[in-house]
Amino acid sequence: MPCVADWLNNPFSIVQGIFAQNVPNSDWEKKVTEYFKEKLKENNATNWVPSLNDVPVHYLKPNSLVKFRCMVQDMFDPEFYMGVYETVDPNTNARVLHFGKYRDVAECGPQQEIDLNSSQTVTSERQTFYCVPVPGESAWVKEISFLTELVLFVLNPQFYAYISASQARVSPSTSYTPSRHKRSYEEDEDMDLYPSKQKEQHMGNSSGGDIHGCVEPKRLETEASAGHHLISPNCSPPLDLNFPLPGEKGPACLVKVYESWDSFKVNDVLEVYGILSVDPVLSIVNNEERDNSALDPMECMDTAEEQRVHSPPASLVPRIHVILAQKLQHINPLLPACLNEEESKTCEYLNLTSLFVSNFMSELSPVRAELLGFLTHALLGDSLAAEYLILHLISTVYARRDVLPLGKFTVNLSGCPRNSIFTEHIYRIIQQLVPASYRLQMTIENMNHSRFIPHKDYAANRLVSGVLQLASNTSLVVDETQLEQGQLDTTGVHNVTALGNLITWQKVDYDFNYHQMEFPCNINILITSEGRSLLPSDCQVHLQPQIIPPNMEEYMNSLLTAVLPSVLNKFRIYLSLLRLLDYSISDEVTKAVEEDFVEMRKNDPESITADDLHRTLLVARFLSLSAGQTTLSRERWLRAKQLEALRKARLQQQKCVNGNEL
Repeated sequence: MPCVADWLNNPFSIVQGIFAQNVPNSDWEKKVTEYFKEKLKENNATNWVPSLNDVPVHYLKPNSLVKFRCMVQDMFDPEFYMGVYETVDPNTNARVLHFGKYRDVAECGPQQEIDLNSSQTVTSERQTFYCVPVPGESAWVKEISFLTELVLFVLNPQFYAYISASQARVSPSTSYTPSRHKRSYEEDEDMDLYPSKQKEQHMGNSSGGDIHGCVEPKRLETEASAGHHLISPNCSPPLDLNFPLPGEKGPACLVKVYESWDSFKVNDVLEVYGILSVDPVLSIVNNEERDNSALDPMECMDTAEEQRVHSPPASLVPRIHVILAQKLQHINPLLPACLNEEESKTCEYLNLTSLFVSNFMSELSPVRAELLGFLTHALLGDSLAAEYLILHLISTVYARRDVLPLGKFTVNLSGCPRNSIFTEHIYRIIQQLVPASYRLQMTIENMNHSRFIPHKDYAANRLVSGVLQLASNTSLVVDETQLEQGQLDTTGVHNVTALGNLITWQKVDYDFNYHQMEFPCNINILITSEGRSLLPSDCQVHLQPQIIPPNMEEYMNSLLTAVLPSVLNKFRIYLSLLRLLDYSISDEVTKAVEEDFVEMRKNDPESITADDLHRTLLVARFLSLSAGQTTLSRERWLRAKQLEALRKARLQQQKCVNGNEL
């Protein structure tokens, strides 16, 4: 029986064994998937698989099993590869069948050649996704995952040690027709086995990375940053890793999927388990193919730019050949991966998940009270604004009726001090609470020069990312206090329009030059502004500070340092968990709400509208969920009405003070 090291450290040995036992039966592929699925269920073995999110590529053994938490940034065209091929020994005429699945290069033994005319050859198809780390992923998500990997390294350093690839003779990529002689290669670079730099890199230390000119690939692998164009080892033109957000770090990967790729789409967040491929032969093959196509354009229909983007050096953009992949409901490492009933049926730890949820729900009330107190202090003593911020943070688009997204709850927090560090610190606090977030400073400079909308580059045949290409459940904080007088150019107008469409319709229209394509979203948007925002919102809450700290920065910093990590973790679980709960309204309560609304219209027909009913129902929904209740009660409905009355009264009061509309 294979030991743990076999399926983690050398998954090809497992695949080869299953292939040899079942060939020519095509069931061998299904059996491989089932084998690894069962292995990963044993003793929560998913935690033993090293992650590309936490461990630099050069610390991982090539052709070992790895996992990667990522967002699908782009989908390339499907590619054909040799699923099964036959080699022949010219001297003895001995023939051997090989599998090409999970490989980038076709493997041959000594004195063997691939028989391209063999009747045993099976051509198969696979889909390549260009995947990046989840945009805006919070530092605490990375740190918790990193600590897990650090423990695993201490316990099992052999899984992470770089081991030189075997001196097997190989042929060019299995996804192209081999037309060259076999070539051998050696890895003669001694790799550092002591990951002392690993922690620094993943805790945000990015010093010392000179990316001007040709530098070592292993440094590039861990210092990849959006807005920086990486120089490939052979000094070819700069390689843009196409991260949606500026300043992002982490590996981009070509993820090759073999089954059910139709179930995945652009912007999905996935966790993939597969075989890591960083074969240096890929760089040699790709360079030769580019050279040949330059000499003979008929040899290849792809442009040089397309080949460069779709076949980057494996040292910079590693490949993962997927054995198992799943969409993630969330990326909070403090929660079980499977929480809804459908997904939980496939989880071995269903009972543990139910126990976790029920235990946490039993202590929900004190957690909510602590969170409300924490946010009240952060919002300078304004408990009403803190209530609405909690409701905003647990809001989510739960359904779509025609084009209308139901459940979105964009809040405009007006009354924020202008040109103050207040909004920056509010964002820092939100960063500590949610798994993914981004602060968009709404300056004239940013509006006119940033790329918000992803667009199709037909020359490179890729989707060029934009700031609004975000994963579901990302918190987007739009800081309007930075806005000053100035002129928006055409780009600026398009960017503001895109922001408005995102808020109103929860969609972004990607630019495909000749047409627009709608991509639905589920983004939580908080707008901080001095007066009423220029952008639309579902709810405006005017900030009324009860305290004015003499030193705002010191006050805000002390808030975060005073909170125990265990308490912060409870806040993080609370906000993530409540977004995933189901919610319903009984017929009895629905009837009572309708009667109440009719009565409200009778008493105040001028100011009570259908929009007011919709907003109050949303507030009631999130109030109920914030208390752990999955149905609306009369008590929560009355509390929602009370909060709305207080919010409107505050706006009216501010309008009277200013003499104009907020």
